Amino acid sequence: MLLSAVVVNLGYVIVQSEFRLAMTLLIVAGLTDLADGWIARNWPNQASRLGSFLDPMADKVLVGSLVVAMSYIDLLPLWLTAMIVFRDVFLISAGFVIRYVSLPKPRTLSRYFDVTHATAQLAPTFISKLNTAVQLVTVATTLGAPIFGYLDHAYLHGLWYLTGFTTMAAAISYLTSKDTYKILRKKP
Repeated sequence: MLLSAVVVNLGYVIVQSEFRLAMTLLIVAGLTDLADGWIARNWPNQASRLGSFLDPMADKVLVGSLVVAMSYIDLLPLWLTAMIVFRDVFLISAGFVIRYVSLPKPRTLSRYFDVTHATAQLAPTFISKLNTAVQLVTVATTLGAPIFGYLDHAYLHGLWYLTGFTTMAAAISYLTSKDTYKILRKKP
């Protein structure tokens, strides 16, 4: 719930060019995500199969919202935003397909959207985890560019290309890896 409020406000303050406030909200979102991960690792009874879907989804919504807002004000190149958003839409769509395929019959809308009945568990690839880190560094660095005065720096442009490369590599890793998801219940 807190993350949803932060994401909406974060996109708005970026579009309004309130970069210091945006950086503060990004730090709050990052700390919230770190705390959530720490709790899931240290209290296994707090981790869930549903969480294995929702946590990456929240990261995708956060990064997607940020890159769209930053591209809207020409802070981030449109080609990079398109790559990130396309990859995330692809992964989210694949998640919906996996949910449908792994759901035992009868497949109804109420059973499909029943969050208490997990039928598959995701396992992100190493390159995907690396890509998430690179994307977050890119977002934070790009967001800091107008604050610290390095808007057109060559290293920032290099970081954008690195992010494009890891985004593409992560998408390919999901297509080629056999261990990215596990069906939890066999079909009858």
